[in-house]
Amino acid sequence: MIRRPRPPRLTALLPASVALCVALTACVAAGPGAGSGAAGSPRAASGCPTAQPDPLPAGEERLVTIETELGAIRITVSADLSPIAAGNFVALASCGYYDGVVFHRVVPGFVIQGGDPTGTGGGGPGYTIQDEPVTATYRRGTVAMARSFRPNSQGSQFFIVLDDEAAGSLASANTYAIFGKVDEGMETVDKIAQAADAEKPSDPVAMTDVSVATP
Repeated sequence: MIRRPRPPRLTALLPASVALCVALTACVAAGPGAGSGAAGSPRAASGCPTAQPDPLPAGEERLVTIETELGAIRITVSADLSPIAAGNFVALASCGYYDGVVFHRVVPGFVIQGGDPTGTGGGGPGYTIQDEPVTATYRRGTVAMARSFRPNSQGSQFFIVLDDEAAGSLASANTYAIFGKVDEGMETVDKIAQAADAEKPSDPVAMTDVSVATP
C-alpha cells in the first residue's frame, strides 16, 4: 500500500523507503493502473491529443491563463524546464481539455491539484508522457506534473505549489516534472486552497476557461 505524502508543516518527512507520490490515485488508493494517467477520458474525442504531443520547441514560452470563479491564474510555461511536459500542457489547454475541470485535491500549505476530467484523481487524457529530469527547484508558485510512483505515468494532472516549505517533500522524490510558474494570481491559488473543506473538496473549484497565448 502506498502512503500519500503530507505537507512538511503537518508532519515530518516520510522515510526514504516510503514511495513518495503527489496524488494521482496511487497516493490515495492503491490498485493496478492507479494514477497512470492512461485511464480513458470523456474528452478523448473532442480534438484533443490522443498520444504524447510534440514537445514545446527549445527556448519557447506560452502564457496559460486559468479562469475560475475565485479569480484568474496566469502561468508562464517554459520549454527549457521540461519540453515534453510543457508541450503536453499547452496542447491540452489549447484544445479546451481543461475547461470545466476541477481542482480535485487540495492540501493547505502544500499543493492544489487539478487536470482530471473525472474529478476523482484517477482520470487522464487516455495516454501518458515520458518522464523528464527535474531541472528547477520546487517553490511557491511552481507548476508541475502529478504522477504515480510508476515510470512515465504523467498524463493531464498537474499541481501548483502553495508554500516554499513543500519543497523538501517534493524534492525528496524529484520526479515531478516542473514546466512552469505562476506569474500572476497566487492570491487566487490561495483562495482555492482556503475554500476547500477537505483534501478532496466536496465543492471543488472549477477551471471555467483555460486559454493559451504566445508572449
